[in-house]
Amino acid sequence: MNARTAPPSSGYGIRCARPAEARAVAALLARAFADDPVMTWMVPGPAGRERRIAAYFRLAQRQQRPRAGGVRLAATSGGRLLAAALWSGPGRWKASAVQELATLPHYARVFGARGLPRAADVQNSLHEAHPDAPHWYLSTLGTDPAMQGTGVGTALVREQLAHCDRLGQCAYLESSKASNVPFYERFGFRVTHELPLPDGGPTLWTMWREPGPVTDAAPEPAPVR
Repeated sequence: MNARTAPPSSGYGIRCARPAEARAVAALLARAFADDPVMTWMVPGPAGRERRIAAYFRLAQRQQRPRAGGVRLAATSGGRLLAAALWSGPGRWKASAVQELATLPHYARVFGARGLPRAADVQNSLHEAHPDAPHWYLSTLGTDPAMQGTGVGTALVREQLAHCDRLGQCAYLESSKASNVPFYERFGFRVTHELPLPDGGPTLWTMWREPGPVTDAAPEPAPVR
């Protein structure tokens, strides 16, 4: 386990990712998801796992790029990336059939012959469980392991949820770790289903959040988690 460090003394802010940062964002998320149960199930075997997970997150970002604010960062003024989140707005969470077909060869290289059927099972399970009601979808949240516990991930989530509250819009996510469920519950998310993956795969927890009251105070990057 990486030792926790204090937030950078120079401070940090929340902003949209720049196209030139795609590889750095992918590398950060690969480190954050190195021990994720679902990711390690889809990418079996430790050889080259972090590299392949990073390749997966480069593909995931391509899906988000046409969407304004789809890739959000907690970052220092000097450009150090601390945490990243992938958001989709209402009605925009699912890739088109054409997009999925175009990316299939890339996903095949990422997951390999053994992992690709598992990745397909994960996608199908998530699509079947996904709610129909309009919502913002947090598909990915990852904090640099050295920064976990310092509040940067919390600040990143709060920034978008404050926007949801102002618009009166709901939010949705899936947690791949039981230990992360209380973290999301602190924002007002509630578990709607436990979703065991097929063929003995790990369990996911789907979570839904109704919009909260609007406050005058702007969300601050305060160290809550």
